[in-house]
Amino acid sequence: MRPGEHVDEFDEDYSPDDEAPPYWFPGNHLPDDARRLGLTHHVPDGALLDFAGNLDGAKPLHRVTAWVLLAVFGLPVVFAVMRIFYALF
Repeated sequence: MRPGEHVDEFDEDYSPDDEAPPYWFPGNHLPDDARRLGLTHHVPDGALLDFAGNLDGAKPLHRVTAWVLLAVFGLPVVFAVMRIFYALF
């Protein structure tokens, strides 16, 4: 069911069990692969994926947040590679 779509309770195909939670509920921005792995917004890796999935590229603050996340997770890798090259040469 999509947001804003009318629900007819008297429809013979209608079943309240078939309804998915609204898209704004936590954990609904996780990729399908992550859900199949068992990640939810309750575990740290799933929470990070859910947070990143909520970012909107049209909002400047969200873009800044994405760049900060990229720096936080990318710089340690860059420093480790630099350390390896320094040790080799």
